[in-house]
Amino acid sequence: MDFRQIIVGSGKRMAGTGLTVETWGNISCRDPESGLVYLTPSAMHYDIIVPEDVVVCDLSGNVKEGRRKATIEKDLHLEIYKARPEVCAIIHTHPVWSMVYACQGRDIPLFTDEAAQALGDTVHCAPHAPAGSAELAHGCVKALGAKGNAVLLQSHGAVCVGKTMDEAFKTATVLEATANVYQLIEASGGKPLLLAPEEIEAMQEFMRTSYGQ
Repeated sequence: MDFRQIIVGSGKRMAGTGLTVETWGNISCRDPESGLVYLTPSAMHYDIIVPEDVVVCDLSGNVKEGRRKATIEKDLHLEIYKARPEVCAIIHTHPVWSMVYACQGRDIPLFTDEAAQALGDTVHCAPHAPAGSAELAHGCVKALGAKGNAVLLQSHGAVCVGKTMDEAFKTATVLEATANVYQLIEASGGKPLLLAPEEIEAMQEFMRTSYGQ
């Protein structure tokens, strides 16, 4: 599998979906066999990144390949991989509707079937910390927890994870759609009806065992 090409293609995909603006956000994937992590370079437009620009490092942060400087959020990605061994793809986005809640330091609950199936748990908001800092990385991992697939970063953006890059993108898309619906509900003066824990578990079990071909 060409992990460098996955990063290049995913950068173009993220830019085309409106999940971020300019050079903000970052992407990584982890080779489950070697344990090596492939990351987007810092402050480069996604439409000009080529495979040679991708930075490769181990879980300790030692650069193994690549001539570019890795994304400033390298440690955030590595800390998630260390805490969640099943995760092999991470997308850090700056999506508009999710930012509505990130900028308020508010969580997004599970109130739609899609959110229950894709987001894993309540989307918690990690406290604000400087970009690229250890505090931000640790806060993100804590907010993500053992079951969450998405987390908000206060006044900063969102982080979504998956076993594959497609899963991470699905999580990011569902998170943004959920935040959009949440905002519209609140703007109309309403409150969403939250799903019961047993309903959430049933839908997640269905996704694990029965959904798809």
